[in-house]
Amino acid sequence: MLLGLAGCAAMPARQAAPAPASPQPLTRLTVAIPDDDHNLTAQLLAGEMALARTDLKAAAAAYGKAATLSDDPRVAGQAAALAIAVHDDAAARRALDRWQALGAKPAPLAQLRAQLALDGGHTDEARLQLEKLTASGDKNAWRDFGRVLLGSRDPAVAGRLLEALATPERLPADPQAWLAMSEMGDHFGRHAYARHIADAAMQRFHSAETYAWAAQMKFRNGDRKGAMALFRKAQAKDPKDIRLRLAYASLLQQGGDAAQAASVLENGPQDTDTYAMRAGLAAAAKDRAALARIYDQLGHASDEQRTDGAYLLGQLAETLDRPDDALKWYAQVADDDPHAFDADLRSAVLLQAQGKSAQAHEQLAQMQADYLDQPKQLRQAYEVDADLYMREQRYDEAVDAFVHALQVAPDDPALLYGRGLAYAEAGRIDAAVADFRHLLKLKPGDVEASNALGFTLADADRDLPEAEKLIAAARKAKPDDPSIADSWGWLQYRLGHLDQAEAVLRGAWQASRNADIGAHLAEVLWKQGRHQEARQLFDEAHKLDPHNATLQDALKRLHP
Repeated sequence: MLLGLAGCAAMPARQAAPAPASPQPLTRLTVAIPDDDHNLTAQLLAGEMALARTDLKAAAAAYGKAATLSDDPRVAGQAAALAIAVHDDAAARRALDRWQALGAKPAPLAQLRAQLALDGGHTDEARLQLEKLTASGDKNAWRDFGRVLLGSRDPAVAGRLLEALATPERLPADPQAWLAMSEMGDHFGRHAYARHIADAAMQRFHSAETYAWAAQMKFRNGDRKGAMALFRKAQAKDPKDIRLRLAYASLLQQGGDAAQAASVLENGPQDTDTYAMRAGLAAAAKDRAALARIYDQLGHASDEQRTDGAYLLGQLAETLDRPDDALKWYAQVADDDPHAFDADLRSAVLLQAQGKSAQAHEQLAQMQADYLDQPKQLRQAYEVDADLYMREQRYDEAVDAFVHALQVAPDDPALLYGRGLAYAEAGRIDAAVADFRHLLKLKPGDVEASNALGFTLADADRDLPEAEKLIAAARKAKPDDPSIADSWGWLQYRLGHLDQAEAVLRGAWQASRNADIGAHLAEVLWKQGRHQEARQLFDEAHKLDPHNATLQDALKRLHP
């Protein structure tokens, strides 16, 4: 700057300044940059970003502005759809008019105008637009017709429009459309209409699927005989259709004919669903021969079917007392299989039953790490871990597992009950009583909790009046329950009523050969001086469960 000033000072005072150079043309050009409200790209981008975060209101506003700036009919169509979704009727009408002016196709335009009319309660206009839609000849017209009605906020109005427009005279030569309209009628409670369309479809098309749907309609209407007749016709039309056989078998099962259901499923092509339903029917009938046959068939099926059915094969192997095979199949259940968690859980239980407790608990620990962010599965993994510790009489470790489970699912009744039992077995009576009392606050009058608290108090020989009240209430609710009778008999023993204790416990023993009941009855007999009878009963209880904690405690106390 100083150099410039110095140069100016050195110039002659009267010298004329040179003429300025002509400016370049671009320097004279002023570019108008629109604000965001008038920038089509900005509005489209804003609309898409709003949709990405599921903000329909913001998306509708952005697309509404974009529709006024764009000559693309797709933009106007999107603007109309979004305005209808957020119930902005005025904006929807503007967008629809814009869309029509830009050359919207008749069918989608009629669909959205029908939606708008239904949304505003304009039934006549809705009917007019739906007539245009279904008469348009568009290949998706009837599907879109169904979408409009299913989206209606008034099912009664939708049902009336369905009956008025989806008539046999107007429906297309497509059995799927007829079946869809019949099913929609059933959905809207228009059962007579649904049956009428189903019967008309059957008479017109005579296909397996129309016979099957008409059969389901008859079954729902109480006509089991008619339904079965139509299903037989459907099967004759397409005996290899697996979905049809599954539906037929389901109706047979609901009607109490499980044997016929199994026969329908067994004869024909198989997939994982047919094997699973056959296995369920066989298990319900306690038909081990059928279970073995299904296991053998699925075990020799294609690689794909064996992979898909690995969990079912594991279940069948367990049922057939083949634990090694079950573990092998459970190990083959894929990580993305819906039964992957259950397969791992069953594997842990089987490992523990085989005496491999360390492996079982290691597997459960791994599951607890894998499902840390899935509370339902995490809770179950801890609960099974606790149950296995209970079976192993490792009661303190069972308590710890129940504590972790309750951190996942606080105040869960089943977990509180389990921890209370674990506390009681570990000799931590105050903690057990606290859990059972808390459970009874959550579920007043609960029979199992009342019995558990009453027995715990009686076994600890404390608060016997409270114990008597609790067990009496449980006994009244379930007079034939052997475990509650055992609690009552043991309470009588604590109260010194030996004859009454013997009578009640003997009845419980006859009803259920349980080692706990046997040990209690044997102790009462011992106290009555009937030592030989007591020793015999202790022996019987020992044969049932040599590691039973109640039995071991009694033997230590009495030294019979």
